[in-house]
Amino acid sequence: MTESAKLVISEPQRPVPLEGYGVPESKEGLLSWDFVREAMQPAKNYWIVTVSTDGKPHTRPTWGVWLDDRLHFGGSPDTRWSRNLEKNPQVTAHLESAWDGVVIIEGTVTRITDASDPRMARIDEAYVAKYQMPHGVPIWVLEPQKVIAWKEYPVSVTRWVF
Repeated sequence: MTESAKLVISEPQRPVPLEGYGVPESKEGLLSWDFVREAMQPAKNYWIVTVSTDGKPHTRPTWGVWLDDRLHFGGSPDTRWSRNLEKNPQVTAHLESAWDGVVIIEGTVTRITDASDPRMARIDEAYVAKYQMPHGVPIWVLEPQKVIAWKEYPVSVTRWVF
């Protein structure tokens, strides 16, 4: 895949409520997808959670850019988390702080390794705007499968499933 297909945003819904958590049953208070975009785009750091081959979770902060409703992030192929993703592309990513709201993205990643991939120009441009330097290849692209977000828990807790 050389170009990102447009992500079809699902209808916002409530997560399956656990008894005692106070999650409303109504749709009143659900967030829009714009909340996710507005939280993810300017963030400087993201936490990436991978799983090692022996099943242990591995969590690290990293830089990244939000383009086309996907998180693009990179690091040396020699890092533990990159090696984990090579073996198991399942990943969870979330914002550094929950102070202004929470966004948790679960999905799978693919890796861009070809510098001539047409997505790289936009990715590097976004890295320069945010971090004053391009990233270059390799870079991971997180394809969301489920996103959970809230501004005020439990009133606005919202889930999107793709």
